[in-house]
Amino acid sequence: MTAIPLAWSDAQRLHDPAAEIWVGVRTPAVEVAARADAIRTALEQAGHPVVTATAAPEPALAAVHDRALLDFLAGAWEQWEQSGLPQDPGQDRVVPYFFPHPGLLGTLAPALPVATWARTGHFAFDTMTLIGPGTWEAALGAAGAALTAAELVLDGAPAAYACCRPPGHHVTRSAYGGCCYLNNGAIAAARLLEALGGPVALLDIDAHHGNGAQSIFYASADVVTGSVHVDPGAGWFPHFLGFAGEQGDGDGEGANRNVVLAPGSDDAPWAAAVQELVDWARGFAPRALVVALGVDAAAGDSESPLRASAAGYRAAGHALGSLGLPTVVVQEGGYDLAMIGALVRETLAGLSDGLAAAAARAGTRAIPSTASPARATGAAHTGVRGAHATEVRRG
Repeated sequence: MTAIPLAWSDAQRLHDPAAEIWVGVRTPAVEVAARADAIRTALEQAGHPVVTATAAPEPALAAVHDRALLDFLAGAWEQWEQSGLPQDPGQDRVVPYFFPHPGLLGTLAPALPVATWARTGHFAFDTMTLIGPGTWEAALGAAGAALTAAELVLDGAPAAYACCRPPGHHVTRSAYGGCCYLNNGAIAAARLLEALGGPVALLDIDAHHGNGAQSIFYASADVVTGSVHVDPGAGWFPHFLGFAGEQGDGDGEGANRNVVLAPGSDDAPWAAAVQELVDWARGFAPRALVVALGVDAAAGDSESPLRASAAGYRAAGHALGSLGLPTVVVQEGGYDLAMIGALVRETLAGLSDGLAAAAARAGTRAIPSTASPARATGAAHTGVRGAHATEVRRG
C-alpha cells in the first residue's frame, strides 16, 4: 500500500499578496508560498507521492459560489490595473475601502458599483485579503488540487491530501476574505456529494471558525458541517459568528456544529473537541469526509492562541480516520514555517492509523501509516501575541 497521495499545483505559487491591511496598517503577509513548499518537502520526505492537479472546471466552482463572485475574482486584478490604481494613488494590490453595510442600505438591495475601487467592497468582507497578479490563477490551482484529491478518493484511494494555497475555508457563496478566495473544501465536498450522494461530512479543524462552509451548506443536510476553533467570543476571527448556537436552518437544521475552545487550550481539550465533532458527524452516517486542515492551532503559531502539539495533531488525525470514510484532506491555515510540514505530516500519519484501525474492525484493507512519529510532544513557543494584537484574522 502507498502513502496518502498529495495533490499539487505549481500555480499556487503565483499568488503574492505582498501585505495585509489590518486596522488600516499595511503589514507583511504571512500567507506566503513558502507555506506550501514546506509542506510538500516534509510529505515527500515521508514518502507521500505527489500527483499533479488538473484544472478546476467552471461548473465545480459554480456549485458552491455565485457567478458574480467568480467573475469578479477572475477580472479583479486586470480591472484594477486598467483603472490606473497602481500608479494613482499607488496601491499595488486590489483592496476594498467601502462596504454595503446593512445599516447603510436599510431595506434596499446593494447596487454593484461602477467604480473598480468600490466594487471590491461588494465582494470582500475584510481589508486584508489582497488580490494581485496571479491571485486568480493560484486560487484556481488550489481548487484544482482539492478536486484532484476528491477524484483520487473516488477512484479508490482511501484518502488523499490537497496542498491548497491560498486557503479557502472563510469564503462564502458570495464573498471572500480571511486570506481566502475560493472555498476549496466546499468544492471538494460538492464533488463527493455529486458522485456518492449524501450526506458528506465537512469537518474543519483550523484554529479559526470554518464560516465559509457553514454559510454555504447552512440550509442543507446533504453536507453536514462542523468546526473546532478558538472562541470568537474571546475576540478572535471571524468575530460575528462561529458560536455553538449556530446549528443550521431549514432542511439543514441540526446539521451544523461548532465546538469552541478557550484561548490557551492545549492537547487535552483540543483532542476532546475533535473527538466530539467526530462522534457528532458519525451520527449522520456520512458517505465521505472532507477535512479542512489548518495547523495554526499549534503552540508555535503566532496566528492563534491555541496550544496543540504535533502529538495532538496526530491524535486528531486518528480520530478523523476512525470514521473509516473515503477522506479528502484540504489544507487551510498554518503559518509557523518551521513546524507546518511536520504538523501536516503527523496529522496524515494519524489519519492513516485511524483508517487502518477502522478497516481492521470492518475486516477490510486500508493504507498503513508511513509518516514518522511525532518528534516532540509540542511545538516550540515563538511568542504568540494577544488577541488585541494578533486579531487571529486569517486561514
